[in-house]
Amino acid sequence: MDKQVNKDHYNFSSYMAKTRWISVWHQLDEVLTQNPNSVLEVGPGPGVFKAIAGIFDVKVETLDLDPELKPDHVGSATDLSFPENSFDVGCAFQMLEHLPYDIALQAFKELVRVSSKRVIISLPDAKRVWRYSADIPKFGQIQLHFPRPFSKPKEHVFDGEHYWELNKKGYSLEKVVDDLCLSADLLKTWRVHENPYHRFFVFSKKMNT
Repeated sequence: MDKQVNKDHYNFSSYMAKTRWISVWHQLDEVLTQNPNSVLEVGPGPGVFKAIAGIFDVKVETLDLDPELKPDHVGSATDLSFPENSFDVGCAFQMLEHLPYDIALQAFKELVRVSSKRVIISLPDAKRVWRYSADIPKFGQIQLHFPRPFSKPKEHVFDGEHYWELNKKGYSLEKVVDDLCLSADLLKTWRVHENPYHRFFVFSKKMNT
């Protein structure tokens, strides 16, 4: 696979919107929960996750095919040059959709192979929802998503970056989860309330993987 964007794609004002910062918070929160000694991030973009994780003494190594982004390792996501169980946690945030679907599944399988505890990913979810939140005395804040009525899955058209997205035609959440679960066991999935376009998944390694 060739790189899709140049380094200037990750310009702060255009790329690091407030909603993306919220997703980075969720990345950190989920990874820190695992208390890992080592983390691999495939597709680090501008390196924000690694930089902030380092503040909290989490060692993150990055891999990308574009040397211009200065990853720790330059290589292919479908052929990771690490032994099995090399990292406690493997991550790929908003990255797998940049690969054709079958190749994305191969990349996920490789990420599972080199991870010993958890694999944490996020993917774009195209299903449109209304967001609702309220503060309830004694219960705190509740956050809910309601599907928009009469909203049907759309055909995905390659835009130069995304080959597919969740809940587009042919890529229902159920199908994608089933395909990913051939390589790992799903522990949980959720959409970021402030940015429901980003859906997170946490997987554990299968005992026989």
